[in-house]
Amino acid sequence: MTANSSKTFLVCHGAWSAGWAWKKMHPLMRAAGHRLITPSYTGLGERVHLAHQALDLEAHITDMLNVINYEDLGDIVLIGHSYGGMVATGVADRVRDRIAQLIYIDAFVPRDGQSLFDLNEVAIESMRKAARDGDGWRIPPMQTPPDTSAADVEWLSARRVATPIKCFEQKLKLQHGEPALPRSYIYATRITPADTFGQFSRRTRNEAGWRHFEIDASHSPNVTAPEALMELLQGIVDEA
Repeated sequence: MTANSSKTFLVCHGAWSAGWAWKKMHPLMRAAGHRLITPSYTGLGERVHLAHQALDLEAHITDMLNVINYEDLGDIVLIGHSYGGMVATGVADRVRDRIAQLIYIDAFVPRDGQSLFDLNEVAIESMRKAARDGDGWRIPPMQTPPDTSAADVEWLSARRVATPIKCFEQKLKLQHGEPALPRSYIYATRITPADTFGQFSRRTRNEAGWRHFEIDASHSPNVTAPEALMELLQGIVDEA
């Protein structure tokens, strides 16, 4: 593999998750000659001890911006998975010159002024109740998809932690409008009855400026279908 084909992938992970959830992707990325960076947001993963009631979407965007600045990253393939689509959209808005392309994996794709709750209204009541039933300010993890192996369920369950509700409530403020970057959307076709991400699949199939892809996997292919995800990501960056 030539040096020119090597990419830097930076992951904005999902809620309840953290950088650890991308463990299976690291050897695949290395084998393909790429660098994969998977920071954990404040209050999640190994940074769970820093969780507090005021943590919000803006804090997680700042986490990622600081990684980019302190690691002096550029020409980034920015990945947003699930809630991480909210974070990635904000990151790309602030440091557009550092981002080569955006790839959303079964993720929320907000427009200016939208929160995750705005994009998932059917879940608001149940998620607020889950927070109230707990400590009042965090939402506990949702159930893993049924095709997740028993070993992976055990691995995930030991590490997933509640996410501050403000991360879902805070509206994203874009400073520069819709990202004028190459954007791709990967839709995981093993859907739940709610099909939370079908709306973004439809939007990105029909809206100019997007490439749309599908993967035969449930919501977290980095866990349940890493090889298929790697092949798809490689194809996307090869065609960019």
